Amino acid sequence: MSRRRGRFIAFQCLFENDFQQFKKNKLPEDDILERNIEEFGGEDQREFATTLFLETKKNQKIIDSMIEKAAPEWPISQINLINRNVLRLGIYELLFGNSKAVPPKVVINEAIEIAKTFGSDSSGRFVNGVLGTIFREMKTLEEEK
Repeated sequence: MSRRRGRFIAFQCLFENDFQQFKKNKLPEDDILERNIEEFGGEDQREFATTLFLETKKNQKIIDSMIEKAAPEWPISQINLINRNVLRLGIYELLFGNSKAVPPKVVINEAIEIAKTFGSDSSGRFVNGVLGTIFREMKTLEEEK
């Protein structure tokens, strides 16, 4: 449950940071992170949530290009903020996370649960489809090595 809370906090931070594109006075990433850790009682997951949030942001260009490749009919700017940030978080964990500690299927299921919790009726299916496509492509590339 605690890793789920860490993912939840990282998602909230990504969502808020992304939403700030519409605001004049943007909060620094550290402030967003601190407030969400406090608000959602995530002190026990501080390191995990911090890594997920900051590393997802750091790798966002790579991640966004993967989203656009896996869902070509959905330009990144047209994917709603919830789905876009759930996908970013899930793709970060698939690409850069410790797959021995958290298997890819768990990463995908956790992303689907976040999407279902915060998104629309179709969010879970959309996230599952995009992450499933990326995971299958990763497996194919790995098998070819």
